[in-house]
Amino acid sequence: MGFMWIIWVVVIIAIILLAKGYLSPGEKESEPMGESALDVLKKRYARGEISKEEFEEKKKFLQG
Repeated sequence: MGFMWIIWVVVIIAIILLAKGYLSPGEKESEPMGESALDVLKKRYARGEISKEEFEEKKKFLQG
């Protein structure tokens, strides 16, 4: 009976850790933090989503 409180503490901690993992799964699957707008622009240009003119125009805008 003396160790029963230890078992309950372990169970509560396990429930908290499981809930935390299930409530915020998007953090693990999202794009890397710190990717700049210029990096995104370069990727779009590389994939052919925007033309060279659009790339240059948007790049100038981003650089100020």
